[in-house]
Amino acid sequence: MRRAVVVQWVSVALAAALTAGSAQGQRRSRDFGPREDARAPAGYLGIGFLAGDPIGELGYHIDQGFGGQLGAAVPVEPTGHLRLRGDFGFLIYGHERQYLCLSAPIGCRIGVDLTTTNSILFGGLGPEIALATGAVEPYVNASFGFAWFGTTSSLSGDAEYDQWANTTNYSDGMFAWRAGGGIRLRLRSGRKPIHMDFGVERHENGVADFLVEGDIVDHPDGSITIYPRRSEADLMTFRIGLSFGIARSRRH
Repeated sequence: MRRAVVVQWVSVALAAALTAGSAQGQRRSRDFGPREDARAPAGYLGIGFLAGDPIGELGYHIDQGFGGQLGAAVPVEPTGHLRLRGDFGFLIYGHERQYLCLSAPIGCRIGVDLTTTNSILFGGLGPEIALATGAVEPYVNASFGFAWFGTTSSLSGDAEYDQWANTTNYSDGMFAWRAGGGIRLRLRSGRKPIHMDFGVERHENGVADFLVEGDIVDHPDGSITIYPRRSEADLMTFRIGLSFGIARSRRH
């Protein structure tokens, strides 16, 4: 049910943004015509917040995940409609935290936090096509790269930044591809434009082995038992963020 709510919310937000952006683009079409396309930025940097929604078999094992994404794109022709894009992102879909005492003779005079995190890392490189440039920029993209499902545990003191031990309990990596699209709404024009970016991507990860909360069982003697899961690992991500244009040199 919650996954359906997330999808519906993002769909409504994208539709509203597209409607508002189209109206803005019609009013300002004279200001964002071919002249600006001809002076496309030298490149673009993007940062965004992600919400992930598992699809198919993966939805039986995990719920939503949240994270971030960084990306960069470089035009491969003068107008900037065709770009080479690379990105890296992460999703956290599970998190467990336990308060522990050290062994004797220190005992509970010094307490530590044991934090276990289930996450997905992904990255790739591929083409992006801006279907139009200007105040409103719809685009489509594809990417070929990797996905990594991992569970890590770490120890830290009362201050979370004071981490002094970290272990990867279980991980699995695979080649993966993604395809998606979205729209960018211009917030600032000029040689260094800024856009609000709304994007959706489908992640085709194939089959993965992974852990979820509760799949690591601790025993009184200090040993552990791990119960990995195996399933198809496809998901959708919904992104909202900012894209920053990198100005071209004024020299010709």
